[in-house]
Amino acid sequence: MVQLVLLERVSKLGGMGDIVNVKPGYARNYLLPLKKALRASEANIKKFESERKNLEAQNLETKKEAETIKNKIDGSSFVIIRSASDSGSLYGSVTNRDAEDAMKSKGLLVNKKQIVLVKPIKDLGLHQLAVNLHPEVTANIEINVARSIEEAEIQKSGKTIQDAKLEADAEAEFDIAELFDDVGSAARVTDEEDDTDEASSNSTEETSA
Repeated sequence: MVQLVLLERVSKLGGMGDIVNVKPGYARNYLLPLKKALRASEANIKKFESERKNLEAQNLETKKEAETIKNKIDGSSFVIIRSASDSGSLYGSVTNRDAEDAMKSKGLLVNKKQIVLVKPIKDLGLHQLAVNLHPEVTANIEINVARSIEEAEIQKSGKTIQDAKLEADAEAEFDIAELFDDVGSAARVTDEEDDTDEASSNSTEETSA
């Protein structure tokens, strides 16, 4: 294990100034290169304490900026158009890079690394994602993955594409049934008219006779 002093709050690890023990790979590949921590040597701890007020002031400033961005994007929905099968499975997948591009298209600059995506999205539908704007500020967004803008609107209304297809099929069957009823009714009317005409003709012939 490696002992570090944190320069900012790190989720599930600790807050600014905390001395923590982490695995060497986590320290080497993430915390140290991103300047989220320093090795907890006596010299580094003294350096941190001397700079603590400045670090806290910087943290407060970036937190305020993050909260401003959160107010703009929290609860927002972004449409991503993809090809998919009738069952809703995508031909490919949607990644945090795609979510980043969708947000950029709306003028919102967020790094893909800030978008939390546990695994790639492989199905149509509405997907909830978190965006880590700051160690203490997280926004929630919705990714609406659909085959067209029209389908995205259907999904946004709370229906799945499968639901909409079933409704459309049911309406089509109902229309066909109504059509056959109308044709049957017209045939019955025609038969009745023919019977009336025939009866009238026979009556006329009998009178003439």
